[in-house]
Amino acid sequence: MRIWDIHPGYLNRQSLLGEHRELHGMASIILHNKKGYSRHPETLRWKPHLSGLIMRHEFLVAEMALRGYNHRSPLDRETGAVSWPEIFIDPPGGQFRILKEKYKDREEGRIPLPGSAQALWAHHKYSVLARDPEYYRRIGPALSGPAPRLSFDRLAEMLVRLMRQPPPRGRLINALMHMWGYVSDMENRETGKKLPDHPADALHRIRQLALENHADYLVRSTALSDLSVWTAAAV
Repeated sequence: MRIWDIHPGYLNRQSLLGEHRELHGMASIILHNKKGYSRHPETLRWKPHLSGLIMRHEFLVAEMALRGYNHRSPLDRETGAVSWPEIFIDPPGGQFRILKEKYKDREEGRIPLPGSAQALWAHHKYSVLARDPEYYRRIGPALSGPAPRLSFDRLAEMLVRLMRQPPPRGRLINALMHMWGYVSDMENRETGKKLPDHPADALHRIRQLALENHADYLVRSTALSDLSVWTAAAV
C-alpha cells in the first residue's frame, strides 16, 4: 500500500489507478475503523489527516480525467482547512528514484521522470506561479550557475509542500494567462484568441490546444491537471 506525495502526472497508468484504488481502501479503513491495513505505516501517516487524503484523491481524479478515464467513486471533500502529514514514508526525491527503478523498460507517466532539478522545476513552474509568484521568481536563479543552491531532493520536497496549498484566485488567473500566452497563437481565427472568462473554461481550452498541438512544455506541466482542482470553484 502506497500513497505517493509527488504529483500524479508522474505515475503511469498502472500506478495511477493502483493508488486510486488503494486510497479508497485506506479512506474506508479510516472512516469505518476497519482493521485491514490499520497499522500500516501509510495508514498511520494519513489517519490524522483525512482531509489531506481526500484532497490527494482530488488530484488523482484530475489527472485521471486529463488522461480520459471516467471516475465514478467520489469522496466528499471536508470543509475547512486541509491537514497534510508532515512526514514521508520515502522523501519526495526518493519517490522519484523508486519510480525510475520501477519503470525500467516500462511506460512512464504523462510527465517524464525528471533527470535534474531544472527539469523538475520546469514541470512545476505554472503550478508554483499560481500559488506564490515570489517563490516562482526566486527558484530559477537558485538552480542556475555552476553551484546551484538547491539540490534535487530539497527542491522535490519544497514543491510537494507548496503544491498542497490552494492558489488564490488572482494568482490562479495570472498563471492561466501565462499558460494562454504559450498556446494562444495556436488558436484559429474563427474562434479568436481571447481567453475564456471562467477559469475552468480557460484551463479547458489551454489543455485542448496544448494536447492538440503537442505543445510538450505544457503537456508535461503539472498545472494541466493540478489547477483543474481549483478552477471549478473559482468565480
